Amino acid sequence: MSKITAAITAVNGYVPDYILTNHELSTMVDTNDEWITTRTGIKERRILKGEGLGTSDLAVPAVLGLLKKRGIGAEEIDLIIFCTTTPDMPFPATANSFGHKIGAVNAWGFDMQAACSGFLFGLATGAQFIETGMHKKVLVVGADKMSSIVDYQDRATCIIFGDGAGAALLEPNYDGYGLLDSVLKSDGSGIPFLNMKAGGSIKPASHETIDAREHYAYQEGKAVFKFAVTNMADVAAEVMERNNLTADDIAWLVPHQANKRIIDATAARTGVSEDKVIVNIERYGNTTNATIPLCLWEWEDKFKKGDNLILAAFGGGFTWGSIYLKWAY
Repeated sequence: MSKITAAITAVNGYVPDYILTNHELSTMVDTNDEWITTRTGIKERRILKGEGLGTSDLAVPAVLGLLKKRGIGAEEIDLIIFCTTTPDMPFPATANSFGHKIGAVNAWGFDMQAACSGFLFGLATGAQFIETGMHKKVLVVGADKMSSIVDYQDRATCIIFGDGAGAALLEPNYDGYGLLDSVLKSDGSGIPFLNMKAGGSIKPASHETIDAREHYAYQEGKAVFKFAVTNMADVAAEVMERNNLTADDIAWLVPHQANKRIIDATAARTGVSEDKVIVNIERYGNTTNATIPLCLWEWEDKFKKGDNLILAAFGGGFTWGSIYLKWAY
């Protein structure tokens, strides 16, 4: 029997209706459209509005659309890997509440927390369950309601993030398509530069932590940029070199949408030309775990069976990685 690989057989995405433009942000903090655009490449981002709505509510329409595309029911899903930095609650896992909402009665699941690299880590993890033959249908969701942890008084972070969700279905393939290799990394020395200081077991919520605005995402932009621009590009190049791939062999580079300059550096390092680099940061900003699946969703109709894709991401912690996959449909 041929070797089993884990192939993506369907993708879908969802972004909320409300558009937060650079102009509107300039009425909230000391910034302007030109400043934001030149430094990040972002023009607007989507925000989930409404009482009692969380990250799982972003993921539901994304996945219901995926199931409809694939022509299957939620009860056929074996495993849900829910990649998020903004869970509905500290516990239980958002995979549980999400699975209940879509009716995935036969699935077990867990949350994957690796900041912006989560979706890649989730894909690589889900692939193991397919390759071993344990499961036939693994759902990998990348979703974040970043507006819930963004301080709209902090111009260093509020310009970057948006809300969104995307998902991919992994199924067995016997013809050599799907996830073929990955390089995944983490380094805890990066924690001081990108984190949320309070709300965990080290520093539980208190009047003091709230007054100090420590329940929001904190970032030292220069340190993060310096590390990201090198490491995200390096792992993308490494996974290509390991598989004897040149830029000519790559149909699409799918980078995490954190900053246009980081995307450009990754493209330059791999030698992939601009017309083969997927970019939607100008419309959605950084949706953390949702950026890569949203890119796959928006470009799905341009992919051809057998296309070589390189996925690359970088996240807080620090975490980073790259995946080489051959598109299956």
